[in-house]
Amino acid sequence: MMATMNISLPDQMKNWVEESVQSGLYANASDYVRDLIRQDHQKMAALRQALIEGEKSGVASEFDLETFINAKKQTAQ
Repeated sequence: MMATMNISLPDQMKNWVEESVQSGLYANASDYVRDLIRQDHQKMAALRQALIEGEKSGVASEFDLETFINAKKQTAQ
């Protein structure tokens, strides 16, 4: 079962959606919005996973910007 949701968009965004549908990338505006929501879910899941991995990695060590810059300069040569 699909629920219905009405949204309001500025003309520029509405035109973008319509162009995306006309290009054949999406079957209709609903398909476009569903794809955006899926992409948002995937990004949020990836962000959550990265945060979990960061927490599990332990305590951060002090970052020395000078050392980092010098190392980058040496690898660029």
